[in-house]
Amino acid sequence: MSLEQTISDDLKAAMKAGDALRRDTLRMLIAAMKNERIERGSDLDEAGVMAVVRRGVKSRKDSAEQYRAGERLDLAEKEEAEIAVLEGYLPQMLDEAATAAIVEQAIADTGATEKCDIGKVMKAVMASHRDVIDGKLVNRLAAARL
Repeated sequence: MSLEQTISDDLKAAMKAGDALRRDTLRMLIAAMKNERIERGSDLDEAGVMAVVRRGVKSRKDSAEQYRAGERLDLAEKEEAEIAVLEGYLPQMLDEAATAAIVEQAIADTGATEKCDIGKVMKAVMASHRDVIDGKLVNRLAAARL
């Protein structure tokens, strides 16, 4: 079953269960997928659906940060709950130790020696591990290492 179909089925289940948070989050996700489909002018493949989910997570993380900075903990917690719903549709991300090993290998492969080489390292790591690795963590680890 495709990810898009899974999301649609989960929306129906959330509606039947009366889970308002999950229902509303999935409705927003489906609307974002529809907008992406209109923008592209074609149907979304699995990678396209994953990209929409990732953007939703990123957007909500940014919002939660801003709400916490503004001391609006109620809104920050709502955003974090929505993040938890969306992350259920993403593959499990690698932990910091595994990411560090991949960054070390990329540094060795690219011959990076200075901070100005972070772009090369980022490109090498993200090309092969985009779906399972956090770009901000890669950047932080590469900057610390170089």
